[in-house]
Amino acid sequence: MKAILPPAMLGILGGGQLGRMFTVAAKTMGYHVTVLDPDQYAPAAQFADVHLCAAFNDKSALATLAETCAAVTTEFENVDAEAMRQLATRTRVSPSGDCVAIAQDRIAEKSWINKAGLPTAPYLAIETASDLAGDLSAYLPGILKTARLGYDGKGQRRVVTCDDARSAFSEMGGAACVLEKMLELKLEVSAIVARTSPAQVEVFPVAENQHRDGILDVSIVPARIDAAQAEMVRKMACQLAETLNYIGVLAVEFFVLEDNSLVVNEIAPRPHNSGHYTLDACVTDQYQQQVRTLCGLLPGSPTLLSPVVMVNILGTIWPESAGEPHWNVLVEAPNAHLHLYGKRQARPGRKMGHFTVVSPSVDRALEQALALRETL
Repeated sequence: MKAILPPAMLGILGGGQLGRMFTVAAKTMGYHVTVLDPDQYAPAAQFADVHLCAAFNDKSALATLAETCAAVTTEFENVDAEAMRQLATRTRVSPSGDCVAIAQDRIAEKSWINKAGLPTAPYLAIETASDLAGDLSAYLPGILKTARLGYDGKGQRRVVTCDDARSAFSEMGGAACVLEKMLELKLEVSAIVARTSPAQVEVFPVAENQHRDGILDVSIVPARIDAAQAEMVRKMACQLAETLNYIGVLAVEFFVLEDNSLVVNEIAPRPHNSGHYTLDACVTDQYQQQVRTLCGLLPGSPTLLSPVVMVNILGTIWPESAGEPHWNVLVEAPNAHLHLYGKRQARPGRKMGHFTVVSPSVDRALEQALALRETL
């Protein structure tokens, strides 16, 4: 793959916080950036050279991307995969539209994970009500998840009985779903792969993730698992990227079961919330890796420089009256780093920013991060 060097123009579908951090990384490295996003106040547009304020499938905007950008990527998976395939006929696109299409659909995603020889929780693909007519005991108690468009706990229902599953399917409008058996979990972890080619692959240190109300709350790095298990997580993530022939940054989430075995939960074809820690604690961050893999460059070193804890900042903490949270709590802590996403409106549950705490030990970093969050 021929290298794309600065000051080439790079394009990104999506102008949210991940697009914003990609744009900052690309601009810092000397590239120009075009953002396509229908929101006139898209956070990434604050840093981009060009903002195409149009729908993600707008033919004119896509034509402009193809004509002006040396390469195009995405910040989220719920873009038009066919539009990405069409873009790829005219310019470099990473990840591929095919990989994005797989990540958009939980049925296809789980099938590909199994195709890679990796385990998932027992699941049943449900496309019509008749798929729920038989014995469901192998998948209960379970979680019924819409096959498409679910994220941060949305589009999911916990079900205990067959009748629960059938009722939930009906209430979800009969959309394609997967019924996934609930497992006894010890931990949830993730690994982020940066892959330019089969011979050019790097994996960031494994993150241990804690969720609240279906949304990532805290990431702890390095994850509190043994070295052999961490190596297995990295190996499995690379195995999946290889099977997908993936180019770009790929996040792979895992369940660690009570017997310490590993099960792949899901993938994201982009940088990931659980990789925000890399901005402050690694030689190369995940957004620089996104730029590098998109441009055909060797991935940078993912070496962890310090134990670190990342905490999401949700709109819930904004005062009901006008004003901002008391940021002095964070900015006055010398080993804490605040990252705000430039969103105009705070809403409960909306990701507005994050902060990290770096410390000589992961336990001290976690203790301080939780104390800062409580004070904030």
